[in-house]
Amino acid sequence: MKAVRILEQDNVAVVVGPTKAGDGIEGYSVNSMPLVALCDIPQGHKVALKDLRQGEAIIRYGVLLGYLTEDVRAGGWINEQNLQLPSSPAVSSLKAGKQGAVCMDLPSRRTWMGYDNGPDLPAGSRNILGITMSVHCVAGVVRNAVDIIKRDLLPSYPNVDDVVAVVHPYGCGVAIAADEAFIPIRGVRNMIHHPNFGGQILCVGLGCEKLQMDMILEPEENNSENVLILQDCKGYGEMIDRICAMAKKKLEILNARRRVELPLEKLRIGAQCGGSDAFSGISANPTIGYAFDMLAAGGAQVLFSEVTEVRDGVHYLADRCQDEASVERLKSEISWYDNYLARSHVDRSANPTPGNKKGGLSNIVEKAMGSIAKSGSSPIVEVVGPGEFPKCHGLIFAATPASDLGCGSSQLASGIVLQLFSTGRGTPYGLQEIPIYKICTQHSMKAQWGDLFDMDAGYVVTGEKTIPQMAHILYSDILDVVSGTKKTATEKYRLYNDFLVFNPAPIT
Repeated sequence: MKAVRILEQDNVAVVVGPTKAGDGIEGYSVNSMPLVALCDIPQGHKVALKDLRQGEAIIRYGVLLGYLTEDVRAGGWINEQNLQLPSSPAVSSLKAGKQGAVCMDLPSRRTWMGYDNGPDLPAGSRNILGITMSVHCVAGVVRNAVDIIKRDLLPSYPNVDDVVAVVHPYGCGVAIAADEAFIPIRGVRNMIHHPNFGGQILCVGLGCEKLQMDMILEPEENNSENVLILQDCKGYGEMIDRICAMAKKKLEILNARRRVELPLEKLRIGAQCGGSDAFSGISANPTIGYAFDMLAAGGAQVLFSEVTEVRDGVHYLADRCQDEASVERLKSEISWYDNYLARSHVDRSANPTPGNKKGGLSNIVEKAMGSIAKSGSSPIVEVVGPGEFPKCHGLIFAATPASDLGCGSSQLASGIVLQLFSTGRGTPYGLQEIPIYKICTQHSMKAQWGDLFDMDAGYVVTGEKTIPQMAHILYSDILDVVSGTKKTATEKYRLYNDFLVFNPAPIT
């Protein structure tokens, strides 16, 4: 059975397929004898490459994963049951370091076709009428209005890709003046101005909610052309008629938009992983990281995230921050999340998930190193909070939750127009406002869910392709998707989740 070791100093390898007791582990030996599995080892799990004693450090990615709680002979199975977590790295001592590597592998293709939004916003990858809301109370009316608009109006505007109801659970019954309420308010505000909405605002409110329109719109935006308050309407019929009438005017403007050739500097994309396995950090995530390095070197804005996943590798991120200001913001965001979890007596054992563990990830340190692989090797030029618009160009850490929907929605509010999503276990997650490009970590996942993936990174696991080879394919696919010449599987099947506003403030 084939097994993959990341670095020479690693004392474990990951088996590529289900391994039976007595199976030989290809390419490895102990005392000049072929290495043999001592017990059944599930696919993606770790096999000891030498005799290891209780208390000995387990090394993968060249990183300490933990300490053995029992002796394990060469060929034995190392998993969460016999591995003790090491201490989490301290945040207070983080300093800027060597600042990462500069990518020298720049492809010749350096432009894409997108919808230009002027100097203050990234360009759009899709041309969408987004109908937003100040409060969840209006969601039913807005959803019904969108159905009618798509049925009766949208066919007359062929250059508009879609009409989307941006449904969220925020707006009332919340502590609107709480210290942390700025996070969900910022998320709602920035979604109204998402690049894929082409500067067209159609926001529906109830009237009595805590989140009033002047909190999420500029004074010049808060007018009858952009805002409808349902409590000002006479019955349901008028609500629908007025939303449709407003939508018709917006559709006419959007229909006149055309794609134009744009530089990479106008592109903002994100990446996250969900349903990860031990192959995530071997194949899919390094492929994303390599493509991110190419995009960042070309001037694009590329966001990676998931605070609780990268927490145990935060010292590696600090070492790549370009200046002390970025390190200080990194420390602030990580410390905030540490305190946020501590208030509910949650520790690192809350992550990984049962699926992660089944896929071979023993603990959060191992998961962190695989997750960080999505960031490539570029310097980190900026750190932003959840749902915050970045200002710099290059690699950006967006401090979002690790929850798929929490991360995806927060990156969405930060204005990304495409998200790369890697998985080893599989998930039908998607967002209607942007394309989601799915990458599976190994062939068996592709065989199971072949029609739901846009790329199979399993060729890296089997040795059929290198990470640079896969990354160049991914890079080309990214530019094709944002240019509108290629649709992703989530777009094809319309697999969409609601927009989840991250709200750490109290609900009243």
